[in-house]
Amino acid sequence: MFGIYLKRELSRRKKAALVIAMGLALGIALVITVNSVSAGMQQAQDKVLKSLYGLGTDMTVTKAQSAPTGNSSGRPKFDFDAKSDSSKTQSSDRVMTQGGQSLKSSLVTEVAAQKGVASAVGALSLNVTKVDGSFTQGKAKSTTSGSGQQGGPGGQSGSTGAPQVQGGGASFDVNSYSVAGVDVTQQDLGPLATSKITTGRTFTAAQTSAKVAVLSKSYAKENKYKVGSTFKISGTKYKVIGIATPDSSESTTDVYVPLKQAQTLGDAKNKVTTIYVKATDSKQISTVKTTIQKNISGTTVTTSADLADTVSGSLSTASNLATSVGKWLSIAVLVAAFLVAALLTSSAVSRRVREFGTLKALGWPSRKVTRQVVGESIVNGLLGGVLGIALGLGAAYTVTAISPKLTAELGSTGGGGMGGPGGGGPGGPASSAAKNTVDIALSAPVSLTTIALAVGLAVTGGLIAGAMGGWRASRMRPADALRSVS
Repeated sequence: MFGIYLKRELSRRKKAALVIAMGLALGIALVITVNSVSAGMQQAQDKVLKSLYGLGTDMTVTKAQSAPTGNSSGRPKFDFDAKSDSSKTQSSDRVMTQGGQSLKSSLVTEVAAQKGVASAVGALSLNVTKVDGSFTQGKAKSTTSGSGQQGGPGGQSGSTGAPQVQGGGASFDVNSYSVAGVDVTQQDLGPLATSKITTGRTFTAAQTSAKVAVLSKSYAKENKYKVGSTFKISGTKYKVIGIATPDSSESTTDVYVPLKQAQTLGDAKNKVTTIYVKATDSKQISTVKTTIQKNISGTTVTTSADLADTVSGSLSTASNLATSVGKWLSIAVLVAAFLVAALLTSSAVSRRVREFGTLKALGWPSRKVTRQVVGESIVNGLLGGVLGIALGLGAAYTVTAISPKLTAELGSTGGGGMGGPGGGGPGGPASSAAKNTVDIALSAPVSLTTIALAVGLAVTGGLIAGAMGGWRASRMRPADALRSVS
């Protein structure tokens, strides 16, 4: 009897049922859209952190930032022979440890021995400033050329208007690029872990002191290098054995060499700038961080959560809108949808006074009438859930299909800055004027949890509307039906 009556009433009141269902559907669709976009924001941020922080890395250990001493500006100095033949091009490389901050290599073992640490690996980040030019005779002047290449500490290679200076009879170009020293025996953690070798091969464990290099795809393309090419850093010739393509975004490191070679280039024997750490349990990261800070003084420990707080740009703005404005907008729309459904259901019950009054006169108890109204409302709610899920999936698919481009900038964490692979550690790009900027496409994945939430909201909306309508129906008396006839 319940099913037959339910089917008849829903078919007889299709328009009213559709209005209630559409109201709930809009609210549910908005919830799905906001949840899926928020999930996409989180995925985008995870990609940014993975590309700039290190695949599998839970935290990094760097030297605590210290105040500058002395009157040195820290700017690179170059020596040229001004009396040389003007037709002769001179070249000079200045290799500097990024930020001038470094740790003893022995600390890598100490960090690895701390409770809760699964593995630890050291890396050395360098910045190479190369000057090519010649001395000429003539009127001194100063110009700026956009032909130079400026990678910056841990930055990306490319044409960014490096200076070409002419003055005092000199003309030279300044180019800068980043170098990361990689522990070739543990490449699953550290600077190179976020990239895949797409051409050639990576280092072998036996190449700890070999004069070989892996280049980022963008840097190799810019400088027309390929596997088998050779180039020099401070007079040392290196052979390109592989080209690395980052898993996401652009590479923050231009050149990768074995750690010992980087230490030789930077005159930093037995030194590292960053220690990449992987915890045994991702849920205990904060505890491991505290342990390392307590047992190893003079260091700054930065977790991925700390780094996430420094992400800015349109990704951060959109994420804030999705989590704050989007959340409250969803709540407001849902409340309105539930309220409208309840009012429409109550209004529909009021128009059925004769029907329910007659049923009670025939012996139907109030609970049976209430059950009938609640049943109709739940069906309306489920219909609204189906429509809402369809609309929400459509909106999420549209966002994914359009894939709007968002930018993310990684700023300083305060303690010493984080620069990511090859650029991490104090004084790296995070603490320099230039920031790591990443372009990433936004998607809107819909999880089963979100679908389950939508179904739950649909049932909840139906129950609320049914409760209101059922309460109204339960108050009706057989006499109401007689009065409605007269």
